[in-house]
Amino acid sequence: MVKRRIISVCMIMTLAASMLAGCGGSKEKDAGNTTTDSTQTKDNGTAANTSDSKDNKPGGIDTSEKVELQFYMLGDAPKDLPIIQEEINKLATADLNATVKFNFTTWTDWEQKYKLLLSSGQPIDLIFTADWTQYQSYAKKGAFLPLDDLLPKAAPKLNEFVPKDMWEGVKVDKKIYTVPATWKEYVNEGIAYREDLRKKYNLPKPESIETLEQYLDGIRKNEPNMLPLADNQGYQTDAILQLTTKIINSSGNIPYGQIMMYDTPRDITSYWGSPKHLEDLKMYKRWADKGYWPKNVLNVKDSAHDVFASGKAAAVLGGENPNRFNDSVIKIKSTHPDWELGYFPYPNAKGFASPVHPIHNGFAIPRSSKHPERALAFYEKLVTDKKYNWLTQYGIEGKNFEVEDGKYYKMIGDSQSSGFPREGMQSWAWRNPEFMLFDKSFDSVLAMFKEFDKVARPEIFQGFPEDWTPYQAEKAAVLQVEKQYLYPLNVGLVSDVEGGLKLFMEKAKQAGLDKIQAEYKKQWLKYMDDIGK
Repeated sequence: MVKRRIISVCMIMTLAASMLAGCGGSKEKDAGNTTTDSTQTKDNGTAANTSDSKDNKPGGIDTSEKVELQFYMLGDAPKDLPIIQEEINKLATADLNATVKFNFTTWTDWEQKYKLLLSSGQPIDLIFTADWTQYQSYAKKGAFLPLDDLLPKAAPKLNEFVPKDMWEGVKVDKKIYTVPATWKEYVNEGIAYREDLRKKYNLPKPESIETLEQYLDGIRKNEPNMLPLADNQGYQTDAILQLTTKIINSSGNIPYGQIMMYDTPRDITSYWGSPKHLEDLKMYKRWADKGYWPKNVLNVKDSAHDVFASGKAAAVLGGENPNRFNDSVIKIKSTHPDWELGYFPYPNAKGFASPVHPIHNGFAIPRSSKHPERALAFYEKLVTDKKYNWLTQYGIEGKNFEVEDGKYYKMIGDSQSSGFPREGMQSWAWRNPEFMLFDKSFDSVLAMFKEFDKVARPEIFQGFPEDWTPYQAEKAAVLQVEKQYLYPLNVGLVSDVEGGLKLFMEKAKQAGLDKIQAEYKKQWLKYMDDIGK
């Protein structure tokens, strides 16, 4: 019986090959109408991998020519990336007749690098997308290929795996341009701090501006060789809005100095130049005079998160969502098990939390891709095949990590010696809830998520598809003004704060700020109409 099945399969494959040859084959750029074979899976739900490449070739695309895929991720590459890439390429060569080159931007000037990657025309097959990388704007400008026709052909398993409402959620002008992550998470930020030092010196928990400043004063007094606050580029500014207002979005990073409150989202006003802005800038000047951060803070290249996670600072405000906080816990636990971290989530101050929008983490295929079908088939493997997924999420089992108690992630070595820490490739976008491993400490984060569920309100900002085409030149000009005049104010380097703010506003208006804000407001109100707010 087995022999007859093999013969039958061979005959079918031979017939299919002759039919394809008669049609001239399928090109990577051609959506085509060839049928797609479903991927065979093991009992545990992971895609089967064998040394015989014929068993796993997708039936709907042409894999006859070996190709190298260019994969772009933000941030810094882990030390063991070459080893992981080699292992992945063994699998991808067998399954897809392809190899992949993982490229990273580093976090330094990543926004400029990202823009250049998408505008230069260089061949890129997969690139990270998010609300904070301006996914919708780039999609509207034609930077990405629509995936609607490619998905059922090149990645049918992925097409079925992602819920339909999430596919709908990432659409721009009724087209899909990115593959969303499916794990429900909250990235509402908060204050991470050294709880052991707080207890040691009997300091208050930093849960308001007043108690935060008291905590930082206590650190400055009792730990003179430690930075009270991790920062670079005035990273704390958006965090303060999260702590002191009921701003709508989860990161506080509304562009061009504007602000909208969750309960009155149509009331869009300018934060820049407002009495609240002046009050905050005076506070930052006070903090700088107290020595909360170094005087060369604008030249610090390490991210605030990394400075805190390395133990060089006692607190961090910006960007520390529950997942990143847990990353700090893991890293510090591995090097300083006697230290204890604390966390105050901003939803506790605001009274509500918002789960991420589907566009928050994703991967798109740029227009410059030479192999879009193979790229999408490879991405399907990252998401739905446990071997690919674990290699790129956690590294090599037995070398980089081990599974503890049958379900927990445990790093081998510490954050300094490990060549591939958990999610070391910034692999947030291809998390698969069925495969995910968490450190034991993450139980507290999951408990936090349950509490957020009780006060959850829909995320209404991240889905906004800003189109900056009408003010592209002004946008660039205002950004330069912001760096030159506002950044020093944000870190307290300007002695005359009121005069400095006045000068910044004059320069920003000369650069076209009023035009930007007026056009942005028009687009925002239309978006509010579209979503019924």
